[in-house]
Amino acid sequence: MLIYNIMARLLDYPDDELMQNLPGIIDAINQDDDIGPQEKEDLLNLVSWMNMHDLTGLQSQYVQTFDMVPEHDLHLTHHLFGDDRGRGPALIDLSEYYKASGLEVEGKEIPDFLPLILEYVSTLDDLQARVFLGDAAKVLKVIGDNLEKAESPYARILRIV
Repeated sequence: MLIYNIMARLLDYPDDELMQNLPGIIDAINQDDDIGPQEKEDLLNLVSWMNMHDLTGLQSQYVQTFDMVPEHDLHLTHHLFGDDRGRGPALIDLSEYYKASGLEVEGKEIPDFLPLILEYVSTLDDLQARVFLGDAAKVLKVIGDNLEKAESPYARILRIV
């Protein structure tokens, strides 16, 4: 499902590729009939906000939002376990789940990173995606609430998820 790919990209650390592809993302949002009117508006507002920044400014905003405030962390198990020893087994279980589903996680990101989860969910049908994300609903609500309190432009994306 395209909306999950779009949200994954918008919630990931901004880079040159994202900045160059923002016009294409706008087109994809506008052309996807599966994205509801409110979701389109929320996504387009975030893209518009991103367009108002240069790459360095956007990266600075991202770091201030997600890396400097633990309550906004996009690593979902952080909100469940903190630095507790239970987090490791949960991450291993999620990695194994991805592997069993045919997804090889490459790169430096750990498996509970929300953009990575959304990329995986984009490969599922609608019901499977809802069930998979349903398991994370409480954590997503907490992060969304925290972002709304901070008046972050990213908050609406968490509501869509």
